[in-house]
Amino acid sequence: MTDKPVFIRDSYHGSGKLQDKVAIITGGESGIGRAVAVHFAREGAHVAILYLNEDQDAKETEALVAKEGRKCLLFSGDVGDEKVCADVITKTVAELGRIDILVNNASEQHVSSAGIEDVPAEQLERVLRTNVFGYIFMAKAALPHMKPGSSIIQTVSVEAYEGMPFMVPYATSKGAELALTRSLSAALVNKGAWGFEGCFMPQ
Repeated sequence: MTDKPVFIRDSYHGSGKLQDKVAIITGGESGIGRAVAVHFAREGAHVAILYLNEDQDAKETEALVAKEGRKCLLFSGDVGDEKVCADVITKTVAELGRIDILVNNASEQHVSSAGIEDVPAEQLERVLRTNVFGYIFMAKAALPHMKPGSSIIQTVSVEAYEGMPFMVPYATSKGAELALTRSLSAALVNKGAWGFEGCFMPQ
């Protein structure tokens, strides 16, 4: 694109809200994930990023976090693979000592004018595995390391409510993410002072 995305503004001054906290961000190499990583770093957090294969983007995000004086761990792997998710959690705890915030953000979408009868099974499975299974796998692996007061943040979408005729699998996955956010929030609130949020992002 001609105009580069603005991930953080120079006028934004951190105030130590997340000083020495540790955040794990899926899909943190670019877009919303990168903006979250850089803002968290400016607020004092160290971050770990799980991304698929966008190595150059990940390196750029790592540099932006380092510029804020914070550590940034990079993990390349498929969030739809439960073992990958478990390994990222284990290695982050080993390296940074804790997990305070999990940001489930990685998503996959395919725009197609084809009707649902023409959506390949492989595409449907891929979208649901990334967008839904990945959120569950990450939460499942992270929760044993998180203490009351920790937070799980999930990016969802307006498509969870409105739907999209050209992205049926994606919209379906976003509806599932919304249900997951509500259900897991209800389950965790009974276990202590948990923070659990759904972040609804317009498309």
